[in-house]
Amino acid sequence: RFQIQRGKTDPTGYKSLGDCFRTIFQREGWLGFYKGIFPPILAETPKRAVKFFTFEQYKKLLGYASLPPGLAFAIAGLGSGLTEAVVVNPFEVVKVTLQANRNAFTEQPSSFVQAREIIKTNGLGFQGLNKGLTATLGRHGVFNMVYFGFYFNVKNILPVNKDPNLEFLRKFGIGLVSGTIASIINIPFDVAKSRIQGPQPVPGEIKYRTCFKTMATVYKEEGFLALYKGLVPKIMRLGPG
Repeated sequence: RFQIQRGKTDPTGYKSLGDCFRTIFQREGWLGFYKGIFPPILAETPKRAVKFFTFEQYKKLLGYASLPPGLAFAIAGLGSGLTEAVVVNPFEVVKVTLQANRNAFTEQPSSFVQAREIIKTNGLGFQGLNKGLTATLGRHGVFNMVYFGFYFNVKNILPVNKDPNLEFLRKFGIGLVSGTIASIINIPFDVAKSRIQGPQPVPGEIKYRTCFKTMATVYKEEGFLALYKGLVPKIMRLGPG
């Protein structure tokens, strides 16, 4: 919820991560922390399947180009992220819409009702169920490029440990660092995605339309650090994952 990185003047924004937790619990109860959980559950299996399957396919294709392994892993990661984004974006639109709803958990529509309402009102295009696709492409493309590029290159450099427990810690540590670095690099796209897919500051007026224009607007109005709003919960979610 805190990752719906709103502006300082936006009345739906949170002051901090702690303020986010307190406000949600007070206004919406503990179930408020689980708003929008169904779309990610639905998307998780096809998302992971597409992510790793396409990474392997792109990696095989790049093998014919005689690229250095490090560059090949990064480009294959970029390709897998872009493909993954196309699959996951409609689920993200529904999730963000549900999470931005400040009503109690029991009062908000179901995921299917919300998706049907989005399609009915704005269709399947870039103002409807695929709103913010460019930002989602940037978010997943950059994340996977950095993640796979860093993970496989570092994993091949650090020696394998014969002790299974230490080997697990080696892989987990590399994955944690990879996910953290990738999260730090790609979060401006995440902020743009949340601004585009979430509620606009003025009802009926679309302020955030395209990815890079949204980034420029956030930078101009709120400063450089505003492009890194929600970084802590993002790392908490994606680093260990």
